[in-house]
Amino acid sequence: MALPGGFVDYGEPLELAAIREAKEETGLDVQLSRQMHTYSAPSRDSRFHTITTVYIAKAEGVPVAADNAVECDIFQSNTLPKPLVFDHEQILNDYFVKVY
Repeated sequence: MALPGGFVDYGEPLELAAIREAKEETGLDVQLSRQMHTYSAPSRDSRFHTITTVYIAKAEGVPVAADNAVECDIFQSNTLPKPLVFDHEQILNDYFVKVY
């Protein structure tokens, strides 16, 4: 399992990429509240060096898996699926401890 996300298109601002990827993968129109953190450790993705900028967002409705998402749901800190890919568990722990 993974958090929804993807890659920024050339010339695309990060904020618009986050909104686009959320729509593509969950069907939800999100409103970004703020940037939470940027994760950049070279070892966070075994395929290649990726940088993830995480945004806090709000949306209404029920998420529906789309694009390359097989399934999606809404979770609380005590109901997170396991295992999560890459450093997504750390990202969610940071969210629940520092933000939520």
